[in-house]
Amino acid sequence: MSSPNTLSSAASERPQAGTDRLVLSLTIGFIVLFVGASIYDSKWLASLIGEGFTWTAAYFGSFFQLLLLGTFFVAMAVALGKSAQARLGGLDRPEIGRFRWLSMILCTLLAGGGVFFAAGEPVYHFLVSPPATATEAGTPAAVAPAMAQSFMHWGVLAWAVLGSLTAVVLARAHYGQGKPLQPRTLLFPVFGERAIQGKLGAIIDACCVIAVVAGTVGPIGFLATQMSFGMSELFGLSDGFRTQLIVLVVLAAVYMTSAMTGLHRGIQMLSRFNVFLALAIAAVIIVFGPTLFLADTYLQSMGAYVDDFFTMATMTSQSAPDWWMKWWTVFFFAWFIGYTPLMAVFVARISRGRTIRETILAVAILAPVATTLWFTLLGGSGIYYQLNGVFDLTNALSNFQFDVATLTVAQALPGGTFMAAAILLLTTIFVATTGDSMSYAIAMVGSGHDEPHPGVRVFWGGAMALMAALLLYMGAGQIGVLQQFIVLTAIPVSFIILPSLWTGPRAARALAEEQWLV
Repeated sequence: MSSPNTLSSAASERPQAGTDRLVLSLTIGFIVLFVGASIYDSKWLASLIGEGFTWTAAYFGSFFQLLLLGTFFVAMAVALGKSAQARLGGLDRPEIGRFRWLSMILCTLLAGGGVFFAAGEPVYHFLVSPPATATEAGTPAAVAPAMAQSFMHWGVLAWAVLGSLTAVVLARAHYGQGKPLQPRTLLFPVFGERAIQGKLGAIIDACCVIAVVAGTVGPIGFLATQMSFGMSELFGLSDGFRTQLIVLVVLAAVYMTSAMTGLHRGIQMLSRFNVFLALAIAAVIIVFGPTLFLADTYLQSMGAYVDDFFTMATMTSQSAPDWWMKWWTVFFFAWFIGYTPLMAVFVARISRGRTIRETILAVAILAPVATTLWFTLLGGSGIYYQLNGVFDLTNALSNFQFDVATLTVAQALPGGTFMAAAILLLTTIFVATTGDSMSYAIAMVGSGHDEPHPGVRVFWGGAMALMAALLLYMGAGQIGVLQQFIVLTAIPVSFIILPSLWTGPRAARALAEEQWLV
């Protein structure tokens, strides 16, 4: 194995590539086309994407579910095998400390929507019983099934697909074989150089970047609306586009600065601060909130999650309403699939020196456990207050107003306005961590190596913020339309990550053989 903090020979000999102009052209072309179509006829665009969303959910929903299930179980098999002792990235010891590394992993995905849905989704499933349960909605018996359904959407299946097998494939090909750190490299073990060179590789990368742009601009835009509403309720500021624009400018400045300073400064610092703030909020809820109710809810919900795991994971429109599958399970699973290649690039980059076992267990087990705990603290508190008549979120959640749900739950927590302001700050920084990590990852894809130029990172961060601003100017509904579009992008992306089901174990075996571990 290589000496500490030394690149493997293949990676060290790899030339530093320039920006891929075709990837840049296709991605910027998508942004311009989407915004232009929204300006020209927003209703037509919304209708077109809505029809595509419905068609995708109907014909690819089951495939997405099977892909996530297969990825999780194959990843667990790899993590428990002998090959899992091999280290990623050609280093003998980790490049980034464990706490910082875990913080970066956790903040990147949880910010993509987990914080936005953590308070409202469990309450929604409490008020509208999920198809997997026959319990009466709004009763004490509905608490555990509601939380369990949220665990299904944000648990092991979601996390495993994001950075387990795909990260192993990319790390081995990039650091061991000198291939570019780009989504196209996921298909190198199958198609060889044909997947790397020429227009095919650029199209593969562009599809993956477009999926992430769609998935990241959404949370950025939703945060602006959530912050605008929150500041209006808490501090009396006007709730409108001007406030939303100010939020966007501040948010973009934070995550663009973080991305520009790189992995070892801004991105790490922002993630660590976010984790500390989340721990402080969690401590307040545990000490002063409905502690016993939350503890009992977590245990019962985790039991229900394990017991009904396959029922919830494999439920289709044959046994559940079409609208429910479309807007919940399929939507979330497609969202995670769309994020996967860029998250894999990011995880492969920050996990240099980590063993395969460490990486897979951190992503597929530890991060989901942390996520379920966070959902229980916020969502479980929301259910408690709803159950006891402190507030009524029925109308808000029937209209999918999760910004209203988050603020309502936050204000009911110990500390009232102070806690609400803290959660709004936490949400802002969580989204900023998604913005900086995805800006960095997109820049890596465009350049093909793991230290992209700071200006390229800033450019992509600014492009996503600008797109969010333009869509918000036309109405918050256009952000929702873009969120639906990520479901369509999941179709090509799913076929890009599908081979990792068998190339992932092969890459792990090859790394172990190269390091004389098997």
